[in-house]
Amino acid sequence: MVDSVAAALRWTGVDASAVTVREVDSRPDDRARLAELSEPELVAACLEGRPGAFDLVVERHRRPVYQICYRFMGNHEDASDLSQEVFLRAFRGLARFKGGSTLGTWLHRIAVNTCLNRLALKAPRTEPLEGVQQVDTHAESASDRLLRDERAARVRAAVARLPRKQRAALILRTYQEL
Repeated sequence: MVDSVAAALRWTGVDASAVTVREVDSRPDDRARLAELSEPELVAACLEGRPGAFDLVVERHRRPVYQICYRFMGNHEDASDLSQEVFLRAFRGLARFKGGSTLGTWLHRIAVNTCLNRLALKAPRTEPLEGVQQVDTHAESASDRLLRDERAARVRAAVARLPRKQRAALILRTYQEL
């Protein structure tokens, strides 16, 4: 087995001499002993680093965690990704598990928080346009705006026809309030 791991590492380009590979004796009787542990004992076994202990946690709680994630996300791919993330967070935070609740309750809370975080990132913060009708009551109608624009164009043309000094006086008086 050690030789096959070293060959796989060489194939991927990793220097096999820098990696220590140890075989874990995962005999069926070790697994059976782990299966008999209560949840607090299983958490303690995980914290001690016993091989297969966290695998058993995942095995026991995989289905309920996946179901929570699926209910939130609505598709299998996202639910599978989030389930993995839940167990990764649980593994990293296992030392902070106080035991005030069951392990299942703790994993449930992690799953809900993980799903809510993903939904917050996934859904853009928008509000539907159909339900909101914003009408500017102070806006003028299109015909009034057209008349105003035509009148302004006639005034500008008339001002442009004035002699230079009269035009300057009118502009200063009207627009600059001098």
